[in-house]
Amino acid sequence: MLRKLFCANSRVMDCSSLRSACLVAWGCAAFSAAFPVHGASAAADDFPNKPIRIVVGFTPGSTPDLSTRLISQKLAESWKQPVVVDNRAGAAGIIAAQITAGANPDGYTLLSVSASHASGPATRAKLPYDTLTDFAGISRTLSAPSLLVVSPSLGVKSVKELIALAKAKPGQLNFSSAGIGSITHFAAELFKSMAAIDVTHIPYKGVAQAMSEIISGQVQFLISSLPNTLPLVKQGKLVALGVSSPSRMPAIPDIPTIAESGLPGYQWEGWYGLLAPGKTPRPVIARLNKDITRVLTLPEMTQRWATLGAQAAPTTPEQFDKIVAAQVALITKLARAAKIKVD
Repeated sequence: MLRKLFCANSRVMDCSSLRSACLVAWGCAAFSAAFPVHGASAAADDFPNKPIRIVVGFTPGSTPDLSTRLISQKLAESWKQPVVVDNRAGAAGIIAAQITAGANPDGYTLLSVSASHASGPATRAKLPYDTLTDFAGISRTLSAPSLLVVSPSLGVKSVKELIALAKAKPGQLNFSSAGIGSITHFAAELFKSMAAIDVTHIPYKGVAQAMSEIISGQVQFLISSLPNTLPLVKQGKLVALGVSSPSRMPAIPDIPTIAESGLPGYQWEGWYGLLAPGKTPRPVIARLNKDITRVLTLPEMTQRWATLGAQAAPTTPEQFDKIVAAQVALITKLARAAKIKVD
């Protein structure tokens, strides 16, 4: 009697049958837990077998957009599958990031980001995703240093002279940015913090206006990307004091780093990269990383990156995750110290 566990509609399962069924189910579960990668590996071997979408949170023609299109073209040639660039500009990249975070984590929806992706947690009261856990790094794609530029009318020729002038005139010098919480803003806030100077932030609606005010002498300095600043330096409308990278740029070897020109230890490198939804299988991430790294380092691509004021800087997925996390931590620290909030 005790062996009879359940009886309905003349179907009876005794304890021994139930025990056998449980053992089979447990064995299947244990096997799946022990060997979870097999199916993912098979999927990676067959990857990609349909079009891939790369969501870009910037307008067509911007550096993130142009670099993504160059990468996607080469990937499409290699994969024999369409790679579609989907521009979803707005809300400082949050719209594009939200779309990607909610996409099926199968490697067929990716996100193209710049360093501004790391500023969200520090400047926004609430985001519709978690910047660190809802995304998986594929690779940093490019490194893009900035130039510290000043107005010619300021009369300074080095970072050391700029710092000395700012300390001699506390509160009287201004720096411009492309807006509150922008990467140009945080680059200058780091400079301000490390130099221990009292200077005033003047935000503008975009880099063009920010540079225009420096040229006119209304604002004294700005730290912004090479494509924005270098043409005006060559025209004599701006004076370059230093590049923000840890070493001099091969394309502009005569311009020293900010660190060697007067602020030891300063480094601020903009970057671009590709992310996938957080639960994307690791074998698929590895396949994407391998193919993207190959594209980035093709000899014919080197000059393309130089026209964007950047250079190829591929990483492992794990390294890129660490870069994003470190940038989030740095920007959070700067934002708290300067009380920077976008909303």
